[in-house]
Amino acid sequence: MSRTLLVSLSLVLSLLCFTFSWVFERPLLAAPGGMTEVFPVQKAAPRALVIETAGSEAELRRQMRIKNEVAELSTETMLFSEAPIGSFGFIAPQSLGMVLVMQNPDLELERVASTPHAYEIHKIADGGGLVVGFMDKEAASQISPSERPKNLRIALYSNPVDTASAIVGLPLNKLMVDRMPIRLDPKKSDSPMVLNADLLTTANRKSPGRGQ
Repeated sequence: MSRTLLVSLSLVLSLLCFTFSWVFERPLLAAPGGMTEVFPVQKAAPRALVIETAGSEAELRRQMRIKNEVAELSTETMLFSEAPIGSFGFIAPQSLGMVLVMQNPDLELERVASTPHAYEIHKIADGGGLVVGFMDKEAASQISPSERPKNLRIALYSNPVDTASAIVGLPLNKLMVDRMPIRLDPKKSDSPMVLNADLLTTANRKSPGRGQ
């Protein structure tokens, strides 16, 4: 067999190996619409959401859950970092306040709220967290980034009241607080809670569960 023929066969084999490698590896790395597992990447903080339609508290919560594509936790309690994407749970107002005041990187969620005034937490598709509550409609109209050129001081209620009937979802990593939630009416044990906070334009604090 001549040297020229050997060189030609070697080139053909090399091309075949490269072709098979490209064909079989490409679907694993870049298959469009596939179920390929990929390494997580740092994404922008989730956008603040508001639902402007009227309705009962139960109906508004249902609409927010549908919008965020979340379902209730499968266990009684679970850390946010361990909760599956597309799930929601609840956290007591004082516990949420401690998480935000201390800028704790994680929080414990309950499948069933231990208090009627617990705040609802959604773990959405990008792995970020939204705290669900109620705001004044005018203030709620300013929470989207396009309408919020600077940090916004807000009052987030655990339940709807006459002056705060718009349901919103606010990114946990954009909320900055320096005090605990308080009762709207200190004399009533069943009074809704209110959390006063700054809604930041940029995510300056750590997102729960990301550990970064």
